[in-house]
Amino acid sequence: MLGLVRGYQGKFVARASYMIFVLICRSKLVGVLVVLLMVVSCAEHQELKTNNDPTKYNLVKDVLWASPDGFDLTMDIYTPLSGKSSYPVVVMFHGGGWLINDKSIMDQAAAFIATNSNYVVCNVNYRLLSDNDNTTTLNEIVDDAFGAVLWVKSNIAEYQGDSSRVVVTGDSAGAHLSAMIINRGDQLSSEMFSSSSLRFTPSYLPESKSAEQVAAENGLAVQAAVLSYGAYDLSETGISDFESMKNPFWWVSGSIARGLFGDDFNVVEHPLMYRAISPSQNIPHASERHFPPQLLTAGSEDPVVSPESVQAYVSMLRLAGHTATYWEYKGKSHAFLDSGSNVLLGSSFETDAPMALNVMIEFLDEVFYPL
Repeated sequence: MLGLVRGYQGKFVARASYMIFVLICRSKLVGVLVVLLMVVSCAEHQELKTNNDPTKYNLVKDVLWASPDGFDLTMDIYTPLSGKSSYPVVVMFHGGGWLINDKSIMDQAAAFIATNSNYVVCNVNYRLLSDNDNTTTLNEIVDDAFGAVLWVKSNIAEYQGDSSRVVVTGDSAGAHLSAMIINRGDQLSSEMFSSSSLRFTPSYLPESKSAEQVAAENGLAVQAAVLSYGAYDLSETGISDFESMKNPFWWVSGSIARGLFGDDFNVVEHPLMYRAISPSQNIPHASERHFPPQLLTAGSEDPVVSPESVQAYVSMLRLAGHTATYWEYKGKSHAFLDSGSNVLLGSSFETDAPMALNVMIEFLDEVFYPL
């Protein structure tokens, strides 16, 4: 079971990831309890047509967009069939603690947006820390997020997407990656990320362009963002718990716990590396560089990412002169956007996700389709 997480179908992985998050925050339970919780939660439902109507969109699955170091990365692209010549584009990044899950965890959310709005949706796979024999580093995952946006901008016209109107979104770890695109998308270099070079090299670059050229042209600029229950500060000393076996994500991923940058780096001895991947530590004033409008969401009962921490990040953005809207989902916990359902915890996409996705669509429509 341990080596199979990357290949799980989305509904099973969704249930697993949610419960692992709860275990991280509420107890020291590991092993048997993790497996028990994953097995117990196995409810399936007939999908509502209002949530997913394939007659309203065209879906192209597993589009290969990059192969960093031979590791193939794909995305699913949903194009509405509402008759417009082009559409704004939503680039979506899944959650899972940068350790588990794949784009299938967001299948239902992507289909909901494609069914109920006028946006092309790109549901993206990126490398995980547990990939490549547990050698992937978090900066490489950020490289993938940056590369995915650049690929979309270069190629999305083939799918009726408008490269001048791009949104980034994600939940949990995916929200962190989306925030990194906003906050550090101008910090690019052809030189490998290191303690002396705290910049990123996108996994995909437009033909005949260097990372430096893309940065100079503001090539990673996007026009809006929706960030759901994300972690925005990885520079705190508490991150050491994430990098240890106290974090059940490592156990479930089948990988030995290690630092986000490998065993040779930690937050105490290399704080600048951790600040470089922390959106909250990289907020320029709007007079220096203006961020697009952002919607940030959190569940009022989230034991993993507290609503207070998200509100604090929103306050930082506003104090720096940026436009940030906060929406709190009353009575909901973590991972309310995930596909599938969890009988034990009483959560399901059908019950929980539509309201949040409608709030997201309303926000985006105000940006891209104002009355």
